[in-house]
Amino acid sequence: MDGAMMTSHIEEYDAALDALDAAKDTWARTSIAERIALLQQVKDCLMDVAAGWAETAARKKQIPNGSPLAGEEWTSGPYAVMSACNGLMLTLSQMENKEFLKHLPTRKLVTGQTAVKVMPHSIWDHLLLSGVTAEIWMQQGVTPTNMHEHAALAYDIPLAERKGKVALILGAGNIASIAPLDVFQKLFLENQVVILKMNPVNDYLTEYLNAALKPLIDRDALRIVKGDGSAGAYLTTHENVEELHVTGAGSTHDAIVWGTGAEGEENRKANTPKNNKRFTSELGAVCPTIVVPGPWSDADLQFQAEHIATHKLHNSGFNCVACQVLIMPKGWDKAQTLLSNIGSVARKSTRGAYYPGAMDRLDTFRGKAKAMKEVPRGTAPSLVINDADDSEWFRNNEVFAPAMSTHDMDAPDAETYLRNAITYANDQLHGTLGANILIHPKTMSEIGTQRFEEIIADLRYGTIAVNAWTGLAFLATACPWGAFPGHTPQDVQSGIGTVHNTFMLENTERVVIQAPWRPFPRGLLSGQFTLLPRPPWFITNRKQDKVGRLLTAFQYRPSWFKLPRIFLNALLG
Repeated sequence: MDGAMMTSHIEEYDAALDALDAAKDTWARTSIAERIALLQQVKDCLMDVAAGWAETAARKKQIPNGSPLAGEEWTSGPYAVMSACNGLMLTLSQMENKEFLKHLPTRKLVTGQTAVKVMPHSIWDHLLLSGVTAEIWMQQGVTPTNMHEHAALAYDIPLAERKGKVALILGAGNIASIAPLDVFQKLFLENQVVILKMNPVNDYLTEYLNAALKPLIDRDALRIVKGDGSAGAYLTTHENVEELHVTGAGSTHDAIVWGTGAEGEENRKANTPKNNKRFTSELGAVCPTIVVPGPWSDADLQFQAEHIATHKLHNSGFNCVACQVLIMPKGWDKAQTLLSNIGSVARKSTRGAYYPGAMDRLDTFRGKAKAMKEVPRGTAPSLVINDADDSEWFRNNEVFAPAMSTHDMDAPDAETYLRNAITYANDQLHGTLGANILIHPKTMSEIGTQRFEEIIADLRYGTIAVNAWTGLAFLATACPWGAFPGHTPQDVQSGIGTVHNTFMLENTERVVIQAPWRPFPRGLLSGQFTLLPRPPWFITNRKQDKVGRLLTAFQYRPSWFKLPRIFLNALLG
C-alpha cells in the first residue's frame, strides 16, 4: 500500500473507529428486543444478497460454473450466518432467567464433567441432520445446578450499567462466514462494537457483508474496511481499539503480540509484549483423522474414503481443520483398499488451488519429504501424500494446500491402537483445534460406550468428530469453535477463546459431535436410525449446490413445505 493510499485509508479507519467508540456504550445497552429485531433485519438483508454472495465466492475460488461444489459457498457462507442469526434469536428470546438453559439436556460424563446436548435441539435438527448429535463438554466445576453462572455473562450486568468496548477483528481469507460469525461473537456475546478488516484474499465479499449486516452498521455497531498487512498493523495499535480477534496463522498472532524476528523472540522470552490488549484467536492446527480398524464392508471403505477426501479437499484444502495427518492401523487388511479409494475420490476432485502461495507451500512440502505419492487431479495440483515421520516439520506445520501426511501405528487391538493414536496426536502434532475419529459401531460397542468416552476424554482438542468431520461443528453454530483451553500468548498453538456458541455457554472445554456410520438408506438396513444420505458437505455430493441454496432459504423461513425439495435433492446427492 503506497503512502497516499495508506493516508486515505487511515482517514477512513479513524472515522470508523471514532464512530464506533462514540456508540459502544449505546450498543452495550441495546435491549434484547432490539437485538432480536436487528437479527431479523440481518436475515432479511442477507437473503437479498445470498445468491450473489455464493456465486461470486464460487467464481473467485475457481469453481466451474454449474459445478455442485458451489454448494460449499452456500453452506459455509450465507447458510452458516443465517443459522447463527436463528440461534442467537432463540437464546435472546429466552434470556429472562436464562430460560434457554432449561431446554438443554445435560448428563454427567465418566470424567465427572457435565455434557450439554446442543444438537439435535429442534424438530428441524432431527429431520435435516438425522442421527447427528453434538455435546458441549464443560470444564470441571460447571454443573447443571450452577450452569446459569456459566452462561450469557454479559447479560448479567444491569442494562444501564453496561460498558461497551471497541474490538478489531482481522478476518480470515478462506471461509466466507468466519468473519461475520466472529463479529456476532463480539456484538452479541461480549457487548462489543466491531471494526472488521477484511482479508485481502476475500475482500470481494465486502459489498455483500456491508449489505447483509447493514442493520448493524446503521447502528454504529459495525464497520467493515479493507486493507493489507500495514493496515492491520495500524489498526492493532490504534488507541480506540481495546480488544483483538484473529482467525488466521499463529505467525500473525505472534507478530502482533511480540513483534517479528529477533525482537519478537526477545520479547517473548522476557514476557514483554508489544501489544497488551486482550487478544482471542483461532489459528489452525495439524489436525488428525484417526482410522480405527474394524469390520468395515466394501461400502464402508468407499463411503469413508469420500469422507476422508472431504476432510482434506473441502474448499480445495484451504481449511484450518483440513486433515493434515491420516493415522492408520499398521497391518490392517483393509488399509490399502481404503487408501486406494481415497486416491480415486481425490482424482475426481479437480478444482484449482485458489489461495495465494499454495504452489510455494506445496513445493516446500515436497522438498522436505523423503518419499511421497502424488495423486494426479487433472489441471488441479496433485494431492501430495508423504509419511509424517519423514521429519518433525510435518508434525509441526499446518500446510494450507492439497497435501497431507500419513502415520502408521501398531494395532494389537482396536482399543490399544486408539489410545496410542490419541497419545500421538496430543504429543506429536501441533495445535488443538480439531480431531476426527472414524470407528465402526461394532468396534465401539466392543470397547464399550463408557470406556470409549473415557478414552476420547484424553484427546485434547477443541472439537472431536466421531464418524463426522470437525467442519460440521463449525457449521453447527450452537457449538463453540476454537482450540482446547489452556494456551497462552507465549505458546498460542491453535488460539485462545471460542466463537459461535449461540447458547452463550462459558467455560466450555470441547465439543464432541457424532454422525451416523452409514448414510441413508444403508444405515437403516444395518439398524441405525438415520435419514441422512450422503452429507451435503461431501466433495462427492452431486446436488450440494441445490441443497445449500435450499437449506439457506429454509433457515431464513423454516417451513414444512420446504422439506420435500430438500429431501429429494439430498437423496439424489
